[in-house]
Amino acid sequence: VQLQASGGGLVQAGGSLRLSCAASGRTISGYVMGWFRQAPGKEREFVASVTWSGESTNYVDSAKGRFTISRDNTKSTVYLQMNSLKPEDTAVYYCAAALPFRVLRGRGTYDFWGQGTLVTVSS
Repeated sequence: VQLQASGGGLVQAGGSLRLSCAASGRTISGYVMGWFRQAPGKEREFVASVTWSGESTNYVDSAKGRFTISRDNTKSTVYLQMNSLKPEDTAVYYCAAALPFRVLRGRGTYDFWGQGTLVTVSS
């Protein structure tokens, strides 16, 4: 599976962005899809995940109530709608795909990674 993340950019605090992750090479319908981020000087952290059916989602506490992950398996695309953005959300955001048995509530081992898209939130 090849993953291509897009949609990053510069936004003011309180603004919104919608990230997209397009998959190619193989359908993502059987995979758990996740979003991660890595801020400068920090370790990569889990942000959100969604099961293959879209019925179950998980979020890092700092994203709850502000971010929404969704997927469209017919388009092999996963989205991350980010609202009420804060400067601390500034990071490179990566999408990833995992076989269901390799993750629990979104955390675990992801098998495929996209190249990342930069999100910068100004204060």
